[in-house]
Amino acid sequence: MRWLTLYARSRQIPASLAAVVVSAVAVGALARDGGGGPGDPRLPVLVLATGAMAVSIGLSGQDLALDRTAAIRWVPRRAAHVLLCGAVVGTVLLTVQAMGEDMATTAFVVRDSAGLMGLVALGAVLSGGQYAWTLPFAWLSFSFFAPPPTSAPTQVASWMLLPPGTAAGTWTALVLAVAGTAAYAVAGPRR
Repeated sequence: MRWLTLYARSRQIPASLAAVVVSAVAVGALARDGGGGPGDPRLPVLVLATGAMAVSIGLSGQDLALDRTAAIRWVPRRAAHVLLCGAVVGTVLLTVQAMGEDMATTAFVVRDSAGLMGLVALGAVLSGGQYAWTLPFAWLSFSFFAPPPTSAPTQVASWMLLPPGTAAGTWTALVLAVAGTAAYAVAGPRR
């Protein structure tokens, strides 16, 4: 159990979890004040993206030489880290909305948290843990200002905001989740 505590501290999980909870509670308060209409996906996507960006800092360790000496292989540990972070980010949003305003369906939360964690993992592989947040931030920013999703490319670009069950949104999130988790598990964060 001690190794788990040390791992959590080295990956800044307590601070990341606090940021995820604070952002979810803040957006939950905005939703109660009428910040978005019913069915408006922007607030839940903002919570999920903020949560994914907050946990992204933990995708790289403090000391690369120390990380290489671990007794447990890194591939399953990295994959579990990404999947667990996605589950925590989604669970926090579902918990906050259970206490107040209903912002999104469970299918929407699962799809978007998986896709966003895949983007964060890809960001860690391409830019390192400290800049892993840039890829989901850029995609979220673009999707907020993208033209209406009428064609397949615009649907892929705005997958985060599409209703659950939309084929383009589901497949884009699935591809991002699988590709990002696999790339991060195998390659690790950029040095």
